Amino acid sequence: MTIEAQDEQQAATKDRLVAAPISQDVGFLLAKLHAGGSLVNNRALAEFDLKERSYSVLILANSGLEPTQRELADFLSLDPSQIVALVDELEKRKLVARAPGKQDRRAKTVTATSKGSQLLAQAAVAARHAESEVLAALDDGEAAQLKALLRKALWG
Repeated sequence: MTIEAQDEQQAATKDRLVAAPISQDVGFLLAKLHAGGSLVNNRALAEFDLKERSYSVLILANSGLEPTQRELADFLSLDPSQIVALVDELEKRKLVARAPGKQDRRAKTVTATSKGSQLLAQAAVAARHAESEVLAALDDGEAAQLKALLRKALWG
């Protein structure tokens, strides 16, 4: 079977399975969109030696909000040990710095360095292109509405 024939067969199978009841399940749809989006995002961020998770930590570290490692873990729905590993890697690259928290000196805040801010500015362009690729079937208004609805579902 040729590669072209395989591609056509895969497209036909995909189209056929869209009729399955699971294609109406919000959990399935969110998981599928996330999986596809992660692949595209990670491909776009690779040139900056970042992945979705490290990029997310870098964005939050650059937000001016001085998040603690615990806040990062909670917000990103990651185990605290995963955040420590991500921050360790970003800190080793001199993209973020840890500091004692202002409220609780035992808590470590994470902030972007100037090098981290510069890299983030470049990576953000690639991430926006990746997002556009993932949401290509939506017009700008629909993409904005999708984001608004997801934010509402998550945080009210």
